[in-house]
Amino acid sequence: MKKLLGVALGILTAIGGFVDIGDLVTNAVVGARFGFSLVWVVAVGVIGICLFAEISGRVAAVSGRATFEIIRERLGPRAGGANLVASFAINLLTLTAEIGGIALALHLASSVEPRLWMPVAALAVWLVLWRVKFAIMENVVGLMGLLLIGFAVALFLLGPDWSQVAREITQPAVPEGEHPAAYWYYAVALFGAAMTPYEVFFFTSGAVEEKWTAKSLGQNRLNVFTGFPLGGLLSVAIAGCAAVVLLPHGIEVSTLSQIVLPVAQAGGTLLLAVVIVGIVAATFGAALETALSSGYTLAQYLGWSWGKFRRPAQAARFHVTMMIALLLAVAILMTSVDPVAVTEFSVVFSAVALPLTYIPILVVANDPDYMGERVNGRLANTLGSVYLGIVLVAALAAIPLMIATGAGS
Repeated sequence: MKKLLGVALGILTAIGGFVDIGDLVTNAVVGARFGFSLVWVVAVGVIGICLFAEISGRVAAVSGRATFEIIRERLGPRAGGANLVASFAINLLTLTAEIGGIALALHLASSVEPRLWMPVAALAVWLVLWRVKFAIMENVVGLMGLLLIGFAVALFLLGPDWSQVAREITQPAVPEGEHPAAYWYYAVALFGAAMTPYEVFFFTSGAVEEKWTAKSLGQNRLNVFTGFPLGGLLSVAIAGCAAVVLLPHGIEVSTLSQIVLPVAQAGGTLLLAVVIVGIVAATFGAALETALSSGYTLAQYLGWSWGKFRRPAQAARFHVTMMIALLLAVAILMTSVDPVAVTEFSVVFSAVALPLTYIPILVVANDPDYMGERVNGRLANTLGSVYLGIVLVAALAAIPLMIATGAGS
């Protein structure tokens, strides 16, 4: 049991990052349009986020500093401030999508109008952040998110032609009738969904919350290499369900009910209920992560007291920042903006913002003043350099592809 709970931070980060509302929507859209031909992007994203999170977690454990403390030190107040503004804006957009995702999931379970659920969802998130200890939060929400395994069960029950699936995965190609630009737009979106910056903000700050040290590097690797690959497998299962059920009928995903339709077809009401609970838990966990990340980024940059290991009165500005972020998210949603559309934009802009966080962490991981003997080895630096190139290409391509394809339409 201790080992299981020991990877809860990684599970919560991965479920909240890999299978949040952004990943649910993006993978279902991709599966319904491109089948299994973009699974390779998920694999690239899994390797990338494992590399990024392992390096970031190691930096946090060895140096005792979280991401934005390091960014301010390495980039200085001006460049660090620009990074803060961009990261905070993307984080707020993602938080808005997650609150909308909770509301959409509760709408599926209750048929109550989603806009009525949105303030309720934000209030519930705030109450957990205000009152629940970090360890309890990560264990309960992270493990409940594992109910999304129902998508994998559904894919197995649907019984696709596995030899055809293997061919699509190993020999990816742009499907007939789809434009190559749309294919690459969704490739960038999938990559952005896999490597959202808030995952690293949360993961490294969580390491500080849990008082990791150099002796915790084994726990860091266990969290990373258990949680993120699991999240990647669930992402493939979501896309696979859509590919098997929706693609043959030409159904394009625009609502959450369409995402879970294959689950209902495969396993009936019981499996659908399990998956809906998993969606609520995953989106709730992602909302907790993004709300916390709002507080973490601002407090760490400005040198405020922060962390759930401190009582709210001892970190008042940290908690007020999270409350304001939640209020802004609800205010945006109350304008009748489509949460699914917000989600699609958030994953693309995550790809744009990723280099702002990735580059400083990669630099610090090679600095013996911070890391001592725990600097990156040759393999980590080789992979880090390769992914730096991928990250920069995705960031530069995201906006032009969005414009050229009309956001993939």
